[in-house]
Amino acid sequence: MQVAAGSDGIQKLLAAEAEAQRIVGDARKAKADRLRQAKAEAEKEIGAYRAEREGAYQKKIAEGSTGSQATFQRLQSETGLAVQKIQADVKAKKGEVLDMLMGYVGGVKF
Repeated sequence: MQVAAGSDGIQKLLAAEAEAQRIVGDARKAKADRLRQAKAEAEKEIGAYRAEREGAYQKKIAEGSTGSQATFQRLQSETGLAVQKIQADVKAKKGEVLDMLMGYVGGVKF
C-alpha cells in the first residue's frame, strides 16, 4: 500500500510541475503581448510627435522665408542709403582733396 502512496505523491509532484510550467508559459506570453502592445503604442506616439515637430518646422521655415525677404529689402534699403551718403561725402570733399593733391604735386622740393 505504501508503494501506491509514494506513486501518488510523485504523480502530484509531476502535476504540480506541469501546472507551474503552464503558469510560467502563460506569464511569458502575457509579458510578450504587453511588450508588443507597448511598442505599438510608443511607435504611434512617436509618429504623432514627429508629425507635430515636422509641422512646426515647416511653419518656421515658411515664417523664416518671409522674414528673410523683409530682411533682404531692409538691407538693400540701408545699403542704398549708405552709398548715397558716401557719394555725397565724395562730392563735398572732392575739391578739397584735389587742392591738397595739387599742392603736393606742385610743391615738390629737391
